[in-house]
Amino acid sequence: MNRIKSIALSLMASASVFAQAQEVIAPAVTSAPSTIDKLKQRFAKDGLKLYLSDDSTHWLKATCVLQAQLRNDWNNPGSTVYGYAQSQTVDAGLRRLRFQLLGQLTDHFFVYVQFGMNNFNYLSPRKQGAFFHDAVAEYKVWKKKKYLSIGAGLTSLGGPLRYSAPAVGSILMADAPVYQQTTTDQSDQFGRKLGVYIKGQIHKFDYRIGVGKPFPVQTIVAPNGAALVPTTGIAFDTAYATTAKFSPALAALQYQAYLKWHFFDVEANDVSYNPGTYLGKKRMLTLGAGIQYQKNAMRYWDSTALPISAAVITKELSTKLINHDLLIVGADLFYDSYINKEKGNAISAYGAWSYADYGNNYLRYNGAMNMTNGSNGNQGVNNKAYGNAFPMMGTGNTEFVQVAYKFKNDLLKKRGTLQPYIGVQVSQYQALQYTNMTVVDAGVNWLISGYHKISLNYQSRPVYELNTTTKNYTDVESARRGMLYLQYQISF
Repeated sequence: MNRIKSIALSLMASASVFAQAQEVIAPAVTSAPSTIDKLKQRFAKDGLKLYLSDDSTHWLKATCVLQAQLRNDWNNPGSTVYGYAQSQTVDAGLRRLRFQLLGQLTDHFFVYVQFGMNNFNYLSPRKQGAFFHDAVAEYKVWKKKKYLSIGAGLTSLGGPLRYSAPAVGSILMADAPVYQQTTTDQSDQFGRKLGVYIKGQIHKFDYRIGVGKPFPVQTIVAPNGAALVPTTGIAFDTAYATTAKFSPALAALQYQAYLKWHFFDVEANDVSYNPGTYLGKKRMLTLGAGIQYQKNAMRYWDSTALPISAAVITKELSTKLINHDLLIVGADLFYDSYINKEKGNAISAYGAWSYADYGNNYLRYNGAMNMTNGSNGNQGVNNKAYGNAFPMMGTGNTEFVQVAYKFKNDLLKKRGTLQPYIGVQVSQYQALQYTNMTVVDAGVNWLISGYHKISLNYQSRPVYELNTTTKNYTDVESARRGMLYLQYQISF
């Protein structure tokens, strides 16, 4: 009996101690979130963004942009696909597919990586490989100030204009004004170079200055993967005329800068890419100016040296080979603001002017994700102007403007709203005797949710024919052609 009483008293004492312990421990357990709860809290904000510190100053973010297009193009005269005449082409393609990883990993260290592909359609090499667009490491000198950051790697280095580095997920129209990517795939990789830069924000002043090493023109490849130019500089030089081209000589460093002043809200400058619209969420007005310069980037022959037929360039002949500096300067004004912040209706406007000196009569035809790959040379049309190509870049002046109006957020109830727009590029190129070369884009964005949108766009472009008097292929506008396309963009 005494033994039973002793066991009972021991159990009661143990229960009392356990209960008292629970009263002490329980509050601590319930007040401290688990590791899983902490992860949920850090992923809960801003989509795929992981906060690495409790105060949210250190973070890592992943994003994705996909732009799929369905197009109908009324091709330029004489266009062919592997030798077959094509007056009109319908196709589908991937204009861009990008994955980004960026993060402020410590108070001073920032990293940005972008991987993806561009311009994949039925003429592209099968199983076309994606590649790194950007890979940047950046050091912020001051912990809580954006006065100065120093970066290095593969990226867009600066100017000369706002959309020399467009944030493709937030572009205003269906496509960016590509002419502002002034050396794209000539001496760079889709507008990027390997180099170093400094950037910063001081109050409302924003600057970015970079120096990069251009890629050799000998490594340019055509859409079918073939080399566009001979691998030896001498052979390339003997093929030159009096029209400037990018030089095959070893490239000098290229310098770029873009400066801007914010009059109202201040834009983020974590990465070098500039948004096209804030969809009524900010009140922006910026004035920008930039420059791009490279010594001896271009080359052409003095007219007295023609015709060139020598297999070896003699010393006397080499004195007539002209090396020319590349210089591009520009200025622009960007306005993007809500009209009624609660309703979300907004207006966007952008205007730019630039002067480009690529050398004597330089003119580059370019057609984004071209739907044909050749010309039969008939109808007196420039052989470079096949498919949807037009004189996008050249020595001379260019003016560009785009304007859009965003309706209130719930215009289509739960299905989003609409944003009609128009954009116009007017260029006066030396090769076209400084007459106006005009390209017009007009369309509407169906904004389903933020930058998740469907865009319907029509582009009208000029066609140039042979002038029988001057024997110049590019100085008489004979007609216009158009391209209608639907683009579905997913961006998060």
